[in-house]
Amino acid sequence: MGYSDLKSCVADLEKNGQLIRILHEIDPFLEAAEIQRRVYQARGPAIYFQNLKGTSFPAVSNLFGTLDRARFIFRDTFESVKRIIQLKAEPKMFFRSPKSFARVPFIAIKAFPKRIRSGPILDAETTVGNLPMIQSWPDDGGPFITLPQVYSEDPSERGVFNSNLGMYRVQLRGNEYQENKEVGLHYQIHRGIGVHHSIAAQKKQPLKVSVFIGGPPAHSLAAVMPLPEGLSELLFAGMIGNRRFRYIRKSGWVLSGDADFCLTGTIDPEVTLPEGPFGDHLGYYSLKHEFPVMKIDSVYHRRGAVWPFTVVGRPPQEDTTFGHLIHELTAPMVPREIPGLKAMHAVDAAGVHPLLLALGSERYVPYRENESPQELLTIANAVLGFGRASLAKFLWICTGEDEPDLKVHHIAGFLRHMLERVDWKRDLHFQTQTTMDTLDYSGIGLNQGSKLVIAAAGRKRRKLGERLPDIGEVLPGDSPHMNLVNVESQGQSAGVLPGVLILQCPVFENPETEVKRFQDLSGRLGPSGLESSFPLIVLADDAHFTGNSLNNFLWVTFSRANPSHDVHGVDSFFQNKHWGCRGSLIIDARIKPHHAPPLIEDSQVTRKVDALATAGGPLHGII
Repeated sequence: MGYSDLKSCVADLEKNGQLIRILHEIDPFLEAAEIQRRVYQARGPAIYFQNLKGTSFPAVSNLFGTLDRARFIFRDTFESVKRIIQLKAEPKMFFRSPKSFARVPFIAIKAFPKRIRSGPILDAETTVGNLPMIQSWPDDGGPFITLPQVYSEDPSERGVFNSNLGMYRVQLRGNEYQENKEVGLHYQIHRGIGVHHSIAAQKKQPLKVSVFIGGPPAHSLAAVMPLPEGLSELLFAGMIGNRRFRYIRKSGWVLSGDADFCLTGTIDPEVTLPEGPFGDHLGYYSLKHEFPVMKIDSVYHRRGAVWPFTVVGRPPQEDTTFGHLIHELTAPMVPREIPGLKAMHAVDAAGVHPLLLALGSERYVPYRENESPQELLTIANAVLGFGRASLAKFLWICTGEDEPDLKVHHIAGFLRHMLERVDWKRDLHFQTQTTMDTLDYSGIGLNQGSKLVIAAAGRKRRKLGERLPDIGEVLPGDSPHMNLVNVESQGQSAGVLPGVLILQCPVFENPETEVKRFQDLSGRLGPSGLESSFPLIVLADDAHFTGNSLNNFLWVTFSRANPSHDVHGVDSFFQNKHWGCRGSLIIDARIKPHHAPPLIEDSQVTRKVDALATAGGPLHGII
């Protein structure tokens, strides 16, 4: 749908029964975010906050709260844009079905960014302090813009086609920022603005940055899209929004003419200040670190401006919808970019980057011995060098030929397939002392950690166990280091998938103590033969919680483990610098002292939102 602004989208959703208004005064400190989380979990409508405490501006959330609603918003353009990306991935498709792609060139040309002299964004000016100060989690460092569109240009070659539009979080207040004069700008490694920042630093000049908030929903989607090389975010916004991206040049900055708000300012490449903490998409706080500071020049807004926001936290959240849309649009590019790769899936429930599943091919047929992975390893290396997939921590990859109906989005089935075939003596491939996602605190420092590729191919090696073993029989006798009892009596072990055993263990103390524990556990498990039916063992602080659902298992196991430090094995060995194990693989998914704390709601705010859901309340029947 070609919305000209956010307000027209709000009106369209309300008209079609997909948005409700809350007239009660809502506190932007924790309460608005709690409402958003609860409505999202209930698969509820978009929420329009008419009366936010401390600001004259209304706010809206949950616009993309369901995939159906997102499809509704882009109902007139989504399929056309998908065809454009398909054509870029495989140009020969045009000759196979010219009628299907006949309109593609015209759609792209009509979507080119359009420079204008003036626009609604110039209606009025305000200050940072007058904006909605929405804080999502109790220990956040302050209020943040959670749906920003951060615009920068290459200092060496300016212009909208040498620009980057990305979604990098912006801290509005707190820490050491000067009120109304400075905001924090956090961007992760492998982001486009980082290139511009680096060039500005080399030139020893400030980087001009604009932050757009609101405008047509297409602009928000464009800001999170990992676009193919050579496709501008502004061009994509025009295509998916069926309306050219209108921009204004004013005093050296670029303004989005249709945005609801626009902050302009500069970044001194040599100046940083502490930013954060912030409740992030792995389900933990990202901690306080030094990040760039944006010195504010102006804050513009249109008449009747609406402040869009979301909540970032343990998935699934609203940004999960973005992930679905991105996958559907960019999936055709994967085989073109990485030959032999059929599909890949960054698992949202695990925090996205901690776990990546991939399907590849084994076409080295004349050279394969014992069905060992070969081309899979070539593909895995390519994946770990491919855009944001390079942030993957655990990469599980298998061959599509072994089970033609296998799908990467069927997570339980994919892991079952892998566990039936994997050979822990051969199929574990570590990368140590490497980069890790900025938001992942399981590593040894900021952006520092390790990766593990698990590549499996060939016939089934084992029948996976589905009935939990008696822990007393598996681990006979008392141990001063590892105390475990039967799940049926104490809930100390659990299972969530065939072949996976979750053991509840004592709290992680220190590396020296843990060496003794793993020596003890490995020695006691060695004679058990458990590997034949339970090849994967996960150590958890709470076995019942971890095994209660597939999502819990994925989140705990892969967000809390650093492969080089937290992957162990029964009867492990080194051979020519290759590590493997003859028994079960053990992943230590307990919380460690250096981990960031998990996100927990404020109980008083939760009770306050509960009251809004009682009879007569604005959320009655919704949450």
